[in-house]
Amino acid sequence: MNKHKLNILFVISVSRTRIDNRAPLSCRLTYNKERKSFAVGQFINPKNWDSKKQLVKPPEPDRDNINQQLSLIKTKINRAFLLLQIQERSFTVNDIYNAYLGKKATQNYSLIEFYENYLNKLKTLVGIDIKQVTYNKFEYIKNDVKSYIKWKYKTNDIRLKELKPNFLTELEYYYKTQHEPPLKQVTINKKIQRLRKVVRVAVAEDFLEKDPFLLYKAKNVTKQVVFLSSDELQKLESYNFKQQRLNFIRDLFIFCCYTGLPYNELMKLKAKHLVKGFDNNLWIKIKRDKTLRELSVPLLPKAEKILTFYQNKGSDIFPRISNQRYNSYLKEIASIVGIDKNLTTHMARRTFASTVLLYNNVPIEIVSELLGHSNIKIMQDSYGKVVQKRISLEIKKLRDD
Repeated sequence: MNKHKLNILFVISVSRTRIDNRAPLSCRLTYNKERKSFAVGQFINPKNWDSKKQLVKPPEPDRDNINQQLSLIKTKINRAFLLLQIQERSFTVNDIYNAYLGKKATQNYSLIEFYENYLNKLKTLVGIDIKQVTYNKFEYIKNDVKSYIKWKYKTNDIRLKELKPNFLTELEYYYKTQHEPPLKQVTINKKIQRLRKVVRVAVAEDFLEKDPFLLYKAKNVTKQVVFLSSDELQKLESYNFKQQRLNFIRDLFIFCCYTGLPYNELMKLKAKHLVKGFDNNLWIKIKRDKTLRELSVPLLPKAEKILTFYQNKGSDIFPRISNQRYNSYLKEIASIVGIDKNLTTHMARRTFASTVLLYNNVPIEIVSELLGHSNIKIMQDSYGKVVQKRISLEIKKLRDD
């Protein structure tokens, strides 16, 4: 049962005394440091009000009837308060007032309580609308927020209605100074974006009157897209390693440089994903784990050559290898070949977008489609500088001519 006390006080608004020397009586509710006042529909001479006894005194002509009305109002409020306490859930002074009026009280969720309810609904959509990895990301953030609340507010939870705009700026600070390991701004932005989504759901479901984070603006992060140049790509393609495992990793990486496939889709690529397109050429058609959108990519000759070499050697096109080991071998390859870049699985996808497509005058909207982005803005934000560099090179050619 809730331990906060309810205080009911009748007050007379002397400042609103009418010409006939009668002023309105109102009722003031105070609960958990919150107040709610409302008119009771009675007017009396201020001199006839006993504030200590909370009664109308003589010579007020209708004092008995007014006192009975005040007593009835107080009884109904206490009854509404008791019923809310029995439900064993948090509530506000407005909920008490609404219950007194006979209106249904709105659930006064705490942040973590509402978040957990949101997660329960989200979990039922795993495998239908979302992937398990998406659910996990939202769950990780809930755990982060729980730790942050304990660190910042010295409690296990706070009410949704207590959220203030500085909640997010302080959460940023927490991620940078208290989180292990400290997070970079780009990661913080993604985490806060998911938290804000949950809060917006609370607003949509009327558990919050308005979005407390409406004016919050994420800090812009200029993300430098790192990819292999044409010379580096050619150098890697032509290098023959002594260890067969490194030749295999090189082939995987080169295949992704000419298809743009992310690691997850590369590892689940099967013969059924290879389809002859409308142009009688071979296409890869596979659904992306991240966005659930179908990825359609025409096979370029170099990718098709690698595919032919590995096809029909198992149920999957390529032998499976963990992302961690894949990246570890790529670093070994970069050291041997002499590529002074942090070679990762995702760099192949960036190389496909930049060196293979954009630098060969493929329009950015087509590149976005081939990468399976949900909208072109993602492409523009990430590869805008690549496009500018390409334009600069084209202008230089014109000047040289």
